[in-house]
Amino acid sequence: MEAILKKLDLQFISPGKTSRGTLYSKPSWFIILKSNGRTGMGECSVIPGLNPEYKEGYEQKIKEVIDAINAGNNPSPDSLHDFPSIQFGLETALIDLGQPVTGILFPSPFTQGEEGIPINGLIWMGSKQEMQQRIREKLKQGFRVLKMKVGALDFKEETDLLYAIRQEFSAEDLEIRLDANGAFSADTALEKLKWLSAYTIHSIEQPIKAGQWEAMAQICSSSPLPIALDEELIGITAPDEKKRLLSTIRPHYLILKPSLLGGLAQSREWIDMATENHISWWATSALESNVGLNAIAQWVFTLKPQMVQGLGTGQVFSNNIPSPLQLHGPRLFHNPSLPWDLSSVSK
Repeated sequence: MEAILKKLDLQFISPGKTSRGTLYSKPSWFIILKSNGRTGMGECSVIPGLNPEYKEGYEQKIKEVIDAINAGNNPSPDSLHDFPSIQFGLETALIDLGQPVTGILFPSPFTQGEEGIPINGLIWMGSKQEMQQRIREKLKQGFRVLKMKVGALDFKEETDLLYAIRQEFSAEDLEIRLDANGAFSADTALEKLKWLSAYTIHSIEQPIKAGQWEAMAQICSSSPLPIALDEELIGITAPDEKKRLLSTIRPHYLILKPSLLGGLAQSREWIDMATENHISWWATSALESNVGLNAIAQWVFTLKPQMVQGLGTGQVFSNNIPSPLQLHGPRLFHNPSLPWDLSSVSK
C-alpha cells in the first residue's frame, strides 16, 4: 500500500463568523491510499481554535502516519486518539480503499442517487441586516430548519432578530436551532435561555464553554430550552468517561462531528450510549471539504436518522473539491453521474 499526503487551504466565500472569531480560510490534509489499482482518500480537517490537536507538530504527525504506511507499518486509526481529525482521515481512507468504487464508502440508496438526507440551513453570524438577508435566502431555497450562530452580537440585537423572524414565520413553518459555541457565562446562561425561549427555539448548542460539567448539568435540568452538547464531547474518548459525562450532564441532544470526535467508530459509540440514555442526536460536518462531507453523509444515511442533519456546508468554500454531492432545496443528494475532480489534491 502506498500513501500520499496533500494539503488544501479552503477559502470561505463569505467569512465564517462565530463567537470564537472569524474564519477566512482553513486547512485540510488528504491521506491518499493506493493498493492493487484501487484508491482511497480521507480528509484530516481542522478548525483553528477548536481542534485541540491542531498545534505545532500537527502536520508532522500526519507525515509520520504517511511514512509508516509507506514503510509497511500500517498504523491503526485507534492508535491516534490524541489526533481525532487524523484518526477520521485515516479511518475513512481505509474504508474507501476497501470498496470497489472510489468515493463510495457505504453503498446505499443515497449513493445511488435515489434518496436524499434532510439538512438544516446554516446562518453565519453577521450584522442584523446580513443575517436577515441570509435567512430570506435560505427560506427561498426551501429550508424549514435553520441553525443560527449566536453569541457574537449584542444579545438584544440577537433577540430582536429572533422576534422579527417569529413575527413572519411561526414555529410550525420554521424550526430554529441555535448554536452559542460556549459564548454565555455560567452565571448568566439560564437568564439568557429564558429570554430565548420566548421565540419557540428547538434547541441551543453548547450555551457555555466545555469542561464545566456541573454547571452544564444544572443548565440542562433547569433550562426552558433543550440543550445540545457539541464542544463538550471533544477529547472524551474512553467509554467510561463518555458514560460519566452523559450521566452527569444529562443533555437533551448530542451533536456529532466525526472529525472532532475521532472518526465514525467513535461517533457510533456516542450514538449507542446516547440511545441507551434516551438522548437524541444529529451529525454535523465540521467544515470539511466535500471529501470529508461525503464520508459523513454516506455513513449517516446508513443509520436511518430521525432528525434533520447538519450537513449543509458544502457550498461555503470557493475552492471546494468538485464532487457528486448536490443540494436540492433542503436535502443533500449524491449524484452518481457526476464525477469527482481530485486534480487539486491528487498526485
